[in-house]
Amino acid sequence: MVHFPASRHGLALALASLCMLPATHAVAQGNAASDAYPNHAITLVNPYAAGGPADILARALARQLETRLKQTIVVENKPGGGATVGGSVVARAKPDGYTLLLGTSATHVVTPLMEKIAYDGIADFSFVSVVANQPIIMVASPALPANTLKEVIAAAKASPGKLNFGSAGAGGATHLAGELLKQRAGINLTHIPYPGAVPALKDVIGGQVQLAMLNLSATQAFLKEGRIKAIAYAAAQRSPLFPDVPTFAEAGVTGAESSTWYTLAAPKGTPPAVIETLNKAVAAVNADPEYQKFMATQGVELMTKTPPETLTFVQQDLNTMKPLLKSLNLTAP
Repeated sequence: MVHFPASRHGLALALASLCMLPATHAVAQGNAASDAYPNHAITLVNPYAAGGPADILARALARQLETRLKQTIVVENKPGGGATVGGSVVARAKPDGYTLLLGTSATHVVTPLMEKIAYDGIADFSFVSVVANQPIIMVASPALPANTLKEVIAAAKASPGKLNFGSAGAGGATHLAGELLKQRAGINLTHIPYPGAVPALKDVIGGQVQLAMLNLSATQAFLKEGRIKAIAYAAAQRSPLFPDVPTFAEAGVTGAESSTWYTLAAPKGTPPAVIETLNKAVAAVNADPEYQKFMATQGVELMTKTPPETLTFVQQDLNTMKPLLKSLNLTAP
C-alpha cells in the first residue's frame, strides 16, 4: 500500500457539513495518568498544504476528536520535503501527547527510503492507529479506446511505452501505484509527473495524457460528470461510490493494491496510557455513523487498528516499498 496528495471551496463545504454532525460523549479514561490527559490544547500536524484531501481529513478528525477528548485540537499545516517537514516537527516534539502527526506512507516510508532525512520514519514514532485510507484509481481520457484494464494492458503490450500515465507527483503514492501495476502486469507505461492531482486531471480531460493514477477523492467529481472514465481500482475491494468499477485483481492483476493511507502518530516515548486514550478516541470517532457517512462522501475509507497493529501495518508497507523503490533506482544512496 502507498501515499500523497480538493479546493478550498470544497474544504469549506466539507467542514460546514461536518459541523452538523452530532456531538457524542467523551471517551472514558483508563487510569489516573490518562485521566489527566489532555489538560490543554493538542496540535495535530498535517504534513501537506491546506485545501487538499489530507487537510479535509485532518480538520474533520480534529473536530471529532475534540468532542471525545474535551479539548481543543489545532491543525497546523507543515508541508514540504515529501511530507517529512511535518514528520520532523513531530519526531522532535516532547513525547507527551500534545503534538500529533497525521502520518502517511510518504512521511513514514517512501521519503525516508528515498532520501536521507533527520528522523527514522518508524522508530521515532509511537503509532496510535491507522485512521483512514483513500483508494487509488486508474482513470482515462474519454478519447482512449480502451475501457477496461485488460484492454489497457493489451494496448500497452502491443505498443510498449506509447501509453502514458499521469500522477500527482514523482515518488508519491499515485506514481508508485502506476509503477507497481507496470511490474505486476509486465507492461511499459511512460510516467508523466504533475505537481498535484488537478493539473494531471486537466491533461487527462484534454487528452494530453491517456491515463492517470490518482486518489478517488480527487477524481470522483470528474467521473460523475463523465469528463473522465474509470478503468479500475488499485484497491482490495470496490468502492461504494462507484461500485461498477472493478479492482485490479478482478481484472487479472494481483499484488498491485496501492492506496493513500493515514495514521495518527505521536513522538517516540509517548506514555502508553496516552496512546491508549487516543486510540479509544479514534475508534469512537470512526464508529460514529454520521462521521462514516460524511467521510464516504469524500471518498475516504475509515480504518481503525490497535497501536501494535498499526506498527505492523506501516512495517508491511516498508517491506513492499523498499524493493519497488530499489528497482526504480529511487532509494537513498
